[in-house]
Amino acid sequence: MILGAHIGIAGGLPEAVRDLRAIGGDALQIFSKSPQMWAGPPIAAAAADAFRAAVRDQQVRATAIHHGYLANLGSPKADTLARSRGAFRDEAARAELLGVDALIFHPGAHVGSGVDAGLATVAESLRRALAESPDGRVRWLLENAAGQGTTLGSTFEELATVLGAVNAPDRLGVTLDTCHLFAAGWDFRTDEGYGRLVDKVRDTIGLDTVRAFHLNDAKSDLGSHLDRHENIGQGQIGPEGFRRVLNDRTWASTPGYLETPIDEATGYARYAADLVTLRSLLAETGDPVPKAAARRRTTRRASTVK
Repeated sequence: MILGAHIGIAGGLPEAVRDLRAIGGDALQIFSKSPQMWAGPPIAAAAADAFRAAVRDQQVRATAIHHGYLANLGSPKADTLARSRGAFRDEAARAELLGVDALIFHPGAHVGSGVDAGLATVAESLRRALAESPDGRVRWLLENAAGQGTTLGSTFEELATVLGAVNAPDRLGVTLDTCHLFAAGWDFRTDEGYGRLVDKVRDTIGLDTVRAFHLNDAKSDLGSHLDRHENIGQGQIGPEGFRRVLNDRTWASTPGYLETPIDEATGYARYAADLVTLRSLLAETGDPVPKAAARRRTTRRASTVK
């Protein structure tokens, strides 16, 4: 896995690249504007060029923008939906300008309209956005949810429904957040539990659809549906869950972005410590485990022998 973190851009876009490298990260996720804003100030061409140059010069291996928090592509309210769709178009354009690999976004919430209606609205929102950017190069990644309230995308079936309805595999994908998975009830801290998770991914959205991870430990209990991040190894997931994900060759070229708590007084020191922890889990295993797809297929074949 290509390890990195979410870095702030208060010091400038190129500075975010340098901050990432200073903590030993290879994958960079940013907000392109305040996540509490519907639309941000335009990105100057010179700033975009400087960011691209910094990514290239610093040899950052993966880049992503995380969409802001206000947009709800599944809203049943016409005014909110229109504003959300506009915000998504704006963010997608900013991602293209900066040349990042991915735009990561939350599918939204149905706010009482029902899961089916909410998913249909999300899919229609994405179809419209794709029609307006047919030549886009940035892949849009739906992020799985923890399942709190009426949020959409906490099950793989829901994610698969949106992906199938949009039918644009070359433009869409999924980001899996480890905290959200755990909060939604997936216990991947054992070989058996991790195997069940891999089976579900393969049988619903497909392993190739997973284009990024958010690597976050969980403050709250398994199945709590609470999105509460913790530093790696200090939460309920613990080292065992991360060891299995990190050493699965299926994700060898997939970026994993930290969104764990940081301390304003010490900057990104806690990120740096989390990266050390993650890399120690890689080092402890010796040979990486086989690819998830091949390993699970073998297990299934063996189970059919009488």
